[in-house]
Amino acid sequence: MRRREFLQGSALVVGGAALAPVLVHAQGRKLVTGSFGPASTLYAPFMVVETEGFAHAEGLDFKLVISDGGARTRQILAAGQASHGHGDASHPLQLTNRGKPCKILMGTEARCPYANIIIRKDLFDQGINTPEKFGNWKRPDGSKPTIAATAIGSGTWMYGNYILEKFGVADRVNWVNGGGAKTRLGGLSSKQFDAIMAEPSVQFDAEDHGWGRPIYDVRDTAAWNHAFGGPIPTTAVYVLASTVQADPDVTQAFVNAVYRSMLWLKAHSIDEIYARIGEKYMGDVGSQAVRREIAYFKQLWKYDAMMSEAEFKNGARVWFREGTDIKPIAFADIVDSRFLLAAHKKLG
Repeated sequence: MRRREFLQGSALVVGGAALAPVLVHAQGRKLVTGSFGPASTLYAPFMVVETEGFAHAEGLDFKLVISDGGARTRQILAAGQASHGHGDASHPLQLTNRGKPCKILMGTEARCPYANIIIRKDLFDQGINTPEKFGNWKRPDGSKPTIAATAIGSGTWMYGNYILEKFGVADRVNWVNGGGAKTRLGGLSSKQFDAIMAEPSVQFDAEDHGWGRPIYDVRDTAAWNHAFGGPIPTTAVYVLASTVQADPDVTQAFVNAVYRSMLWLKAHSIDEIYARIGEKYMGDVGSQAVRREIAYFKQLWKYDAMMSEAEFKNGARVWFREGTDIKPIAFADIVDSRFLLAAHKKLG
């Protein structure tokens, strides 16, 4: 099943009335609905929970809702159309600030994989090959250059804006909603967008087709440290605090399932992972690009899924700054590690 067909199959959840966060399903099993977006290997842990039946093994039924960006996933969760989200760690912080208290249950990476900035190749070939040069370039009509995030307010927007701020050009660009992989790549190739924020598969596809080149690559340690100073818990599994309070046993079962998926991803090869999730969830991106992305994440995933307070403090520099409208929240108030620690005890 290609991603578009999968999305259509999930539309009844997104488009319907708000659901209770956890529903009693057939034969007394409880239904957990997980959401992320857009489709990317970044979110493989939730994909593997479904494909490998790990939720079922923990006594749950599981459904996925794939959105067009992290901001939309956040809205879906807040509306009760999903029980658990996987996305940038800023999303549960924002929901908590807006009166929807959340808990971060685990983290899956310590370096942001969707903070790559890809510029049009024709501009790169003209020598516009750094964030500073991009910010100082003007379009032929004299307007600011256009850069696309998945959605304004998404993780791609937050990290991209922070990077450009660190290079002194954050106020010299126009941000637009770019959506999923297909629409961002289409906008780049047609020159509708001058640059895009890109997860690895989108970066690889842009490079392979000659549409774009990176001017900020998170694999460049010097560039990463220049902007961020060290590891950051960028991607989190999060939930409304009320959902945890209502049924902690379901939360434990789901954390067990996601942790199982982390162990599965560690143990299996690139080709084995692609065979299970590549075409089903990411059919809009070239297969070789997705395989390269899987190889990328094999080195990046934080397989123990722990989120340390020191890493959280690094992330605070990104989240709690002027322009994000996110008020500071203490680590102890937002991160709930007890379920993951129990999963470690059970599963090793």
